[in-house]
Amino acid sequence: MAPTPGTTPATAVDAAVPAAANLRGGLFQVILATLASTAGFWAWMAIAPLQNIYAQEMGLNQGQVSLMLATPVLVGSLGRIVVGAYTDRWGGRKMFTIILLAGIPAVLLVMLAGMIGNFWLLVLGGFLLGVSGTIFAVGIPFSSAWYPPARRGFANGVFGMGMVGTAVSAFFTPRLAASIGYVPTHLLIAAVLLAMAILVWFVLRDSPAFAPSHEKLVPKVTGALRLLVTWQMSFLYAIVFGGFVAFSTYLPKYLLTIYPDEVDAVGAGTRTALFAVAAVIARPIGGVLADKFGPKVVSLLSLAGIVAAAYVVGQEPPEGIVTGVTFILMAAAMGLGMGAVFAWIGPSTPPNKVGAVTGVVAAAGGLGGYFPPLVMGATYQADTNSYWLGLWLLVLVGAVALVVAGMLRDTRAKK
Repeated sequence: MAPTPGTTPATAVDAAVPAAANLRGGLFQVILATLASTAGFWAWMAIAPLQNIYAQEMGLNQGQVSLMLATPVLVGSLGRIVVGAYTDRWGGRKMFTIILLAGIPAVLLVMLAGMIGNFWLLVLGGFLLGVSGTIFAVGIPFSSAWYPPARRGFANGVFGMGMVGTAVSAFFTPRLAASIGYVPTHLLIAAVLLAMAILVWFVLRDSPAFAPSHEKLVPKVTGALRLLVTWQMSFLYAIVFGGFVAFSTYLPKYLLTIYPDEVDAVGAGTRTALFAVAAVIARPIGGVLADKFGPKVVSLLSLAGIVAAAYVVGQEPPEGIVTGVTFILMAAAMGLGMGAVFAWIGPSTPPNKVGAVTGVVAAAGGLGGYFPPLVMGATYQADTNSYWLGLWLLVLVGAVALVVAGMLRDTRAKK
């Protein structure tokens, strides 16, 4: 069925969801999309695990390191609005392939910048790497179209596990650079992107429920921005997903700065990988729990966990079990919130605006990860070697989000 004028693919899907038989194979398609997302996230976070090497070899200060880390996040966030709109028009198969292929020259440019020690070329490479971060905006509508409304929390939660690409990057990138070399590591990442793009092009297929939308980008986005729910969900997602992105990029820097005698670059990468894995595991759980108990309860639990964990981290306890467990619990809380917020959007939004609202919220989530690294760099106190002010700001913002979520009306998707 073709969509009526002014509708999004989500409208077409909800208006005429095919019989269950037509959606067979949906889990396989969502898993393949998750693997594509994993490759994209690995490329997106290619700079962060080697930030200590760049800082030492290029003589970077705190502000330059923050800019280097934040640039891919900014582009990957704002670009999701555009990429989401083109996904509505061209479908997931084409857009996944385009995003994966676009990451290859970006990775190679970062490699070149590191070889010649050029900071501004590295920032440019990070800017282009941001395109890989937009892959999230492709997978959400793609995965949703393969499942009925009442199970989209599960579908989006499974696809959200593609965030494990940040863990892959944090764990393997520094180890690969140490074992096979800096250049071969980036060539390997580029090869993975190429292989995944080929696999997606020949194996991935769009849902039978997908119908292209030809609505123009600007009216679609402005319509979404007029809705209060867009701003509410954007704020909450900026905390849960933005916090995840921020810590995934800045945690190695934080650990190496606060605990220089206890943690080396590889150890910081390992801890960051564990952080990412905890969030990845929790995300589908958050989606399933939101489908069953309602997204509001899960969101409140998530935000309370983030505030509590941020408070403990703000005390800067000695490195060890306490810090390790606290960061893992913080990541798990963020993962639960990610799954809950996207389960909240569908039933809270007019059907003909779900796709547009999803794109804006996804962009807000990524944008929420742009500012914290800059804030952490700006509030770092060298005389005491402390980030306490930046961490206390997280506690404050999380507390405000907890109050906001508590005031919102709970909604659930109809079965």
